[in-house]
Amino acid sequence: MTSPELIDLDTWPRRETFEHYRHRVPCTYAITVEIDVSAFAAALRTSSRKTYVAQIWAIATVVNRFREFRMALTDTGEAASWPVVHPAFTVFNAERETFAAVWAPYDPDFGRFHERAAELLATAASATTMFPQGDLPPNAFDVSSLPWTSFTGFTLQIDGGTSHLLPIFTLGRYVERDGRTLLPVAVQIHHAAADGFHTARLLSDLEQLLADASWVGA
Repeated sequence: MTSPELIDLDTWPRRETFEHYRHRVPCTYAITVEIDVSAFAAALRTSSRKTYVAQIWAIATVVNRFREFRMALTDTGEAASWPVVHPAFTVFNAERETFAAVWAPYDPDFGRFHERAAELLATAASATTMFPQGDLPPNAFDVSSLPWTSFTGFTLQIDGGTSHLLPIFTLGRYVERDGRTLLPVAVQIHHAAADGFHTARLLSDLEQLLADASWVGA
């Protein structure tokens, strides 16, 4: 497995911000938005590809564009970033009413990623343990879905979460409004890793990627 790369503190513009929110005022924040996924949903209706897998791939694609969302701490607590992060995602076992958490290596090719992740979904849907693949890798970030309900706000309360620098995404059920299909997306961020500007840019990139959904059928 690759190791996180140390960040040069002498040239890093966010050094002071990182140290402030890591040590002096450690905190996380959450934001929930409704993203227009009309084109994305339409593309999937004429495709055999799975919606959840496509959502996960789109999120992983934009997350990997920005160092702020690939942040890590070394064993000695130094600021670092992963070269690539991989999505870990929840899978519901309807019979047991429990879920499993699995992960798939990020692949910039959606077709290859879909093949592997769809197989994982099918297998994990009958899993009887929470982590059927064993421990998640340290460079995995979390995605979960609540397809049973929509929401306008979602916040996680994480005990000891001030050492968790990777983003956490929660997706809700689609909302149909004014002829558009909207997806509730909640993201939990460590303030040492990213400011509001970075999170807004991430969400804007995600909406743009889902608006140009030609990759769904690629």
